[in-house]
Amino acid sequence: MNKIIFSLLFLFLPCVSYAQSMQALKDSLKVATDELAYHPDSIDLRIKKVAWNIQLEQWNYAKDDLDKVLFLDNQNVAGLYYRAFVNTKLGRYKFARLDYQNLLTLVPGNFNGLLGLALLNQKDKHYTEALDEINRLVSQYPDSAVAYAARGGIEKERGFLELALEDYTQAMKREPRNHDFILNRIDLLIRLKRKKEAKDELDRLVKMGVNRGELMELYGALRAK
Repeated sequence: MNKIIFSLLFLFLPCVSYAQSMQALKDSLKVATDELAYHPDSIDLRIKKVAWNIQLEQWNYAKDDLDKVLFLDNQNVAGLYYRAFVNTKLGRYKFARLDYQNLLTLVPGNFNGLLGLALLNQKDKHYTEALDEINRLVSQYPDSAVAYAARGGIEKERGFLELALEDYTQAMKREPRNHDFILNRIDLLIRLKRKKEAKDELDRLVKMGVNRGELMELYGALRAK
């Protein structure tokens, strides 16, 4: 349950359902690759191919194409964002940080850039910078449920449970039916030994249509406390 939201902006990616098969994803990638062969300098096509590589978790292929995108246009915002994300996945934190910083120089206050940089710094144990950046994000986007949830996730990892609970509560006020927010809040309530509130929230999820079997781990944790 210790999950931090990472909002990836798939600017050129068609909507893909979770149930779509791996083969279908590979077929889509092949189409994008074939198109790119006829237009090797097309940034849009290359970004489209990258999006499919990312769906398939082909990080090195994605990085190679993003290097080409940014060689052609070193101020391409989508290219910088995608490459920062891919470099994070590859454990290349220094390079990811540089891409996020360059993106934020081009687009100061960009939501996804600020969020990505904060989460990267948390992952890389730059805790002070991570909190500074996530606080800035919440300050600049006070109506964003994702901003509050992201800060709650960072606080949760750091063991600031009361602060995390308040931020997930704020996220839920903005998106009251978001299951991820609810689950994280329940987990925090259990850790804080607020059993009745946790059980009420679990029961509410069941009433919302969530299969009770999917919540057995949390129900079990509630009983264990």
